[in-house]
Amino acid sequence: MKLLPPLLAAASLAVAAAAHAQVKWDLPAAYPATNFHSVNLQQFADDVERATGGKLKITVHPNASLFKAPEIKRAVQGGQAQIGEILLVNFQNEWPIFGADGIPFLATSYDDAMKLWRVQKPMLDKKLAEQGMMVLYAVPWPPQGIYVKKPISSAADLKGVKWRAYSPATARIAELVGAQPVTVQAAELSQAMATGVVESYMSSGATGFDTKTYEHIKYWYDTQAWLPKNAVIVNRRAFDALDKPTQDALLKAAADAEVRGLEASKKANTESLDKLRANGMTIVSPPPAQLTADMKKVGETMLKEWLDKAGPEGQQLVDAFRK
Repeated sequence: MKLLPPLLAAASLAVAAAAHAQVKWDLPAAYPATNFHSVNLQQFADDVERATGGKLKITVHPNASLFKAPEIKRAVQGGQAQIGEILLVNFQNEWPIFGADGIPFLATSYDDAMKLWRVQKPMLDKKLAEQGMMVLYAVPWPPQGIYVKKPISSAADLKGVKWRAYSPATARIAELVGAQPVTVQAAELSQAMATGVVESYMSSGATGFDTKTYEHIKYWYDTQAWLPKNAVIVNRRAFDALDKPTQDALLKAAADAEVRGLEASKKANTESLDKLRANGMTIVSPPPAQLTADMKKVGETMLKEWLDKAGPEGQQLVDAFRK
């Protein structure tokens, strides 16, 4: 009988060790599993599992299957999910700097997008730290153009059109061109087009192909208006609970995912436009001069409005970006 307590102690230690052997994290994301962002997320999760010898297992939940796009940030902050992917511009109303990469015609190329990210990231690090989170990496979407049912030559041709708004910036564009904004997230977009709720929207070629936009809308104008970014954020307490080698492996996998994601975005841009053409969509590149001029005016108005809200912090960001 004397052996029983040590045996029990050993058994309880074994159970405790097993419980700590694998940490499981949930990663909610808003886009289809086949989207290049989601594919990159899965590769990131696989890299982490491999590098940690299975110590940290991240399960990716694509297509808003765990949380809807606008809910993901709060879920990570509250610890309902340990890690998540968000579209930064979705949170501009909370803090203007989140929406810096949604200002039309501020950053209009991949090089610009990454330059803006280098300026934006230290500010985000500070803000997210205050909220109990940290950012691991970010990947830009391809340049944004206008999907519309009919040929257009100027912004005036968008007056009264039912326009998908998925962020404060896209809703404001609708107001400035006289379109009718309708809030629709990515997961509901196909249905919204099929039922006539949406007739036009601004997004990348990748989103157009993912949602089979070509079945409902036949024109895409390559305005290269902005390149919004998806960022992967993590709950700070969950991160701090990991041992140092696991933290290092996570950060290394994140750095690799940022580099890989940028290349995947560039590839997705070219391939998705080719696929849209193959499915009968007319790609108008470059857009008519009047449309370009009108949209640049929209961009100037929105930059001024954004700076009014963002104050000195926003001015500092724009100045640093334009250096």
